[in-house]
Amino acid sequence: MGNRSHHNAGHIGMNCLRKRGGFHASELLVNNRRIPGNTCHCTVTMDCLELLGQIPDNSVQLIVCDPPYNIQLAQWDIHADYLTWANRWLREAERVLCETGNLVIFGGLQYQGEAGSGDLLTLISDMRHNSTMRLANLIVWNYPNGMSAHRFFANRHEEIAWFGKTAKYYFDLDSVREPYDEATKAAYKRDKRLKHESIDKGRNPTNVWHIGRLNGNSKERVGHPTQKPKAVVQRIVRSLSYPGSVVLDFFAGSGITTRVAIEEGRHSIAGDIDPVWRSYLAKQLIMMREEEPTLLPQHMRYEITDELSNTHPVFLQQTDDDAGVQGCYSVIDDSIPLAI
Repeated sequence: MGNRSHHNAGHIGMNCLRKRGGFHASELLVNNRRIPGNTCHCTVTMDCLELLGQIPDNSVQLIVCDPPYNIQLAQWDIHADYLTWANRWLREAERVLCETGNLVIFGGLQYQGEAGSGDLLTLISDMRHNSTMRLANLIVWNYPNGMSAHRFFANRHEEIAWFGKTAKYYFDLDSVREPYDEATKAAYKRDKRLKHESIDKGRNPTNVWHIGRLNGNSKERVGHPTQKPKAVVQRIVRSLSYPGSVVLDFFAGSGITTRVAIEEGRHSIAGDIDPVWRSYLAKQLIMMREEEPTLLPQHMRYEITDELSNTHPVFLQQTDDDAGVQGCYSVIDDSIPLAI
């Protein structure tokens, strides 16, 4: 059987649209959004369902979700009926996403004797049967470092499921392209069939991401046992949301989503039931200022609040003229907001 993508009318149509300089419907919906001068970030210690219940319908662009796996790591990782519990936050996640919205779920496909555990197969199956969202990609996060094994092939990847709420899900490939080296670029430009503009942009990183895991002594480490690398979350935020949109993480864990949202000019809402997550976030913010002091320009200010008030941009009815520039803007100075 041939490759289905070679006969996919949607792929063919999109290629033709690009050649004409056109835009996908999802891009037209957000094309006039301005980069905000200030961003607002709500950080709370709260159960995921309680937090989701405070968020209005169709208001969030991107949800980054690294849920518990129900393998008894801590009190928050114990669920008698994992699927029933997960079904509730999955339906709520779908409700709060806007038309162009995306849901990204970290997980793993390998299970052995952990009956009732929350592997990604369980969640994907639930989405397939109980949701109208579409599985846009199953991303394979490949890393060179990991534990050895003797009873199976040593794991060197994890899976990330990306769901778009509708056919108009937002995706910005150009923001995450990988540049070609000069020799490859020169060789490709000798091929008259290829456009120089596309070559200069770089390659599509594909759905296999070669990004290392965090070693125990990594400078990124803040103490969370399942902390994800900044590079992975950064690629997700850049490609599946746009400046001034709202990013939500209701299993906030290490606080990396909030940090990336600040750096990339997105508003955010983050919560976790384990109060220790606030100390992880504080470390993230310290590293953000110490490691990259020139990252945030003077006009890019941010505020961190410890409650979800009605001034947060997630509650705004935005238009092309005011998108991303109203809302929670009693802005602090460049000092690190550690009172969280």
